[in-house]
Amino acid sequence: MATQGRNGVLIGLAAFLLNACQQVTPVAVIPAQPVLQPSALAERDPPSLAYPGLFQRVALSGLVDPKDWVDAKPKLPPPLINEAYAEARPQTREDLAEFIDTYFDLPDNNPITDDVALAADLSLRKHIEALWPHLTRNADDSVRVTSLIPLPHPYIVPGGRFREVYYWDAYFTMTGLGPGHDDIKQSMVDNFAWLIRETGHVPNANRTYYLSRSQPPFFFAMVGLLSPGDEAAAWADYLPELKAEYAFWMQGERAVTLQDGNVLNRYWDGRDVPRDESFIQDTETAHQSDRPKAKLYRELRAGAESGWDFSSRWLEDPKDLSTIQTTRILPVDLNALLYGLELAIAAGCEQAEDPVCNAAFMAKAEARKAAMNIWLWDEARGVFGDYDLDATVPTQRDSAASLYPLFLGLATQTQADRTAAYTAEHLLAPGGLMTTPLNTGQQWDAPNGWAPLHWIAVKGLEDYGHVPLADDIAERWLTTVSRTYCETGKLVEKYDVVTVRPGGGGEYPLQDGFGWTNGVTAALIDTNPNYSAYGDTMPGETCERYAQTK
Repeated sequence: MATQGRNGVLIGLAAFLLNACQQVTPVAVIPAQPVLQPSALAERDPPSLAYPGLFQRVALSGLVDPKDWVDAKPKLPPPLINEAYAEARPQTREDLAEFIDTYFDLPDNNPITDDVALAADLSLRKHIEALWPHLTRNADDSVRVTSLIPLPHPYIVPGGRFREVYYWDAYFTMTGLGPGHDDIKQSMVDNFAWLIRETGHVPNANRTYYLSRSQPPFFFAMVGLLSPGDEAAAWADYLPELKAEYAFWMQGERAVTLQDGNVLNRYWDGRDVPRDESFIQDTETAHQSDRPKAKLYRELRAGAESGWDFSSRWLEDPKDLSTIQTTRILPVDLNALLYGLELAIAAGCEQAEDPVCNAAFMAKAEARKAAMNIWLWDEARGVFGDYDLDATVPTQRDSAASLYPLFLGLATQTQADRTAAYTAEHLLAPGGLMTTPLNTGQQWDAPNGWAPLHWIAVKGLEDYGHVPLADDIAERWLTTVSRTYCETGKLVEKYDVVTVRPGGGGEYPLQDGFGWTNGVTAALIDTNPNYSAYGDTMPGETCERYAQTK
């Protein structure tokens, strides 16, 4: 390689410079205040900016999986790698591959091996318990400047290519962590609180390339899990971070003032370039469209913030990803979650004996509830849904997101009754609840069903007295998970609930592990005696007994 003569000097500098790389130090708990000031961590460059030119060339080359490339660990500080690249000027794919190998360590996907966690003699419930240690990561030791944002406490990752902690995944993972896992639940909450203090919000995950966006705001719900008998006590302990996250969602482009003065929220992203982790996919999508590229990239990024990446919910043409219009839409799930956050802050303030704060946030919650009834309730269909800001009408796209108002307790009983009937008619499938009834090839559409949406549906319906439908959905879902475990010995990221098998679609292969499937499955099995038998499923047994008959 052309850099051969410089390598001795560069590597000689490495030992000194690697020790000088930026480290993130946990900060002390900050006294209560309405807004926390983020640290310099929020300004850390993602790989696309740390390695200009080199990053884009590798990302488009197909030599490395896009996610592996953004998670690669540099063997030298980025400035020295950039100098080496400028001097080497690798011309061929072989030269470029050699450069990558010389200057980067690509990640190991850390597959869960048969001899460790997938033993054939483990029941489904014991299998989940055996998975937790293999999905747990210790507090990060920041030795080299990578895309990873080092966290001060242990945490659980989803699994497979998802080797960092994801925001909304974590809540559903935590639902299945019983009393024996109190320490890891506490540490995960403290990590997210630390991220809020350090960056001003909870990023999509603890990577620099996720800093420009968040995910559905479940932090208050995670905090509530620390004190299930007295959630307000836990919320009072985290008021500074809860208020800071609320401020993040209520400032800038994520908050939309409507014609009547009401404010509702949408998903957004602070950048308008291809996502680092999906650079080649976003670039190809842009090539298929005449839309301004910056606008399209922003819409794709906002769709990623929603967690539903991607879904017909966001598409003008359900069959064409390039028609994505996420920022035009006021989503029912996001606004229901922010209603929950407002109530959590109000309850925490009441616990902290701050009546002014309590009254202010109760008023915010009531205002949002009223606005959602005006703008997001579709009387003709009898369901809450998304609203299209440009068309000034509801999108009328059926989706399981309509159950969030039940989960957060903002629906009236009549609204809940109509939502239950609508769900049974439009979303119920042999193996559980479809995400949407449209089959588009996107992973957040039919025929896929997802663990988090089943938890939202089951708990929301139970809270409004629709126990038979909740039980029906839960049992269909557990049957699907059990059958797949029986046949494959795995729990996976998503499932085809129409054919009752592992799911598909989306930008990457199906992942197993899998944090939120483990959590929701364990929580359903452990909290309802009627479901406990599913936990006894063994791999390789007579799987036909899980054939869906409904």
